Amino acid sequence: MKNILLGILLIFFILPVNAQLVQWRGPNRDGQFQESGLLKEWPGNGPEIILEAEGIGKGWSSPIMVGNMIYTTGMIDTLDYLTAMDLQGNVKWQVSYGRAWNQSFPDTRSTPVVEDNRIYVQSGTGEVSCFNRENSETIWKVDVDENFKAEYHTWGNSETPLIVDDKVICSPGGNQTSIVALNKMTGEPVWQSESLGGPRAYASATIYEFKDFRYILAMIGTHLMAIHPETGEIAWNYKYLDPAKWDSEGLIWANTPIYKEDEIFLSMGYDYHAVMLKMDSTGTSVSEKFIDRTLDNHHHGVILHDGHLYGSNWYNNKQGRWACMVWDTGEIKYVDEWDTKGALVLADGMLYAYNERGNVGLVKPSPDGFEVVSQFRITKGAGPHWAHPFIADGKLLLRHGEVLFVYDIKEK
Repeated sequence: MKNILLGILLIFFILPVNAQLVQWRGPNRDGQFQESGLLKEWPGNGPEIILEAEGIGKGWSSPIMVGNMIYTTGMIDTLDYLTAMDLQGNVKWQVSYGRAWNQSFPDTRSTPVVEDNRIYVQSGTGEVSCFNRENSETIWKVDVDENFKAEYHTWGNSETPLIVDDKVICSPGGNQTSIVALNKMTGEPVWQSESLGGPRAYASATIYEFKDFRYILAMIGTHLMAIHPETGEIAWNYKYLDPAKWDSEGLIWANTPIYKEDEIFLSMGYDYHAVMLKMDSTGTSVSEKFIDRTLDNHHHGVILHDGHLYGSNWYNNKQGRWACMVWDTGEIKYVDEWDTKGALVLADGMLYAYNERGNVGLVKPSPDGFEVVSQFRITKGAGPHWAHPFIADGKLLLRHGEVLFVYDIKEK
């Protein structure tokens, strides 16, 4: 018996433990945060603000929080910077991680990803860095877009890298490859996929799991790909770009796909059709289940909750409405007004909306209508209100340009 117990203990200590990733739009990149005990209604002026800080640089990437430390990115002069700040607003360190995108809409877009004592981030020109998050020392750096001859669309690189097993996944696009994997500990190349020939998208990859299938869902400006994470082999691809309906060489596609079982939802705004895909039983192809022209979400993410998709749609670049769709059928349950389009996440059974006019709303998810329970307005900062909210430890993190906000949303 003692030998059996000893063997079990040895197995326990020897087997690797998968660390919890802290990243953009929650653990699964689907906008859902695993929080509980949060307020179901806010005071008239909004929840209590516990931090308002500046000096993080310009951008609309999301802040993230691990323990009592906040990590966020921003552009200062011509460089992208990563900042570590505590909840009192004290900057522990601030380090540059590469040249920012220097053309149209150059502000920082990539959100940091934390695993254990490492933090990963990608610059606006494709330099991927891994830092020690305690002291900001560089563990490794790789210029992915230079090394793999990336092809840019109009607004450069907006990708947040994906950690899968022992790899970092990046999506340079171009004629040399579409998707690449680096060793997450060393930055050494592990594999590169074949090239499907399109430019970079603005969307970040995610992990797809259904039954025995486990794929990386990654995008370039023309295609969605399902990739075997071990080898980089493309299991199937779907050409989302329709040249008859879109006269650019690549889509302005910024949304990470949402999936449920064998179905995957894609959307990108601009009155371009959204589509529900269905994977076949062999995991080697997908077909279009239905096309939708109402929930064309721009770049703010949609939420799947209780069999319904929630999100804003695109009317023009400054206007949009809020919609609810039945996942299984594509039936639209409502299209409602609330100022304009914006980002949406979910925690503890409530939706958190941050729209492009700076209004922040606590919304009850219901197919009967867009019911805003409480709201307040962000009045500080500059530039577009495009950063997605982040929720952790009973706190709501928001960002507008160079200003970071943290609110206490925990029930007392």
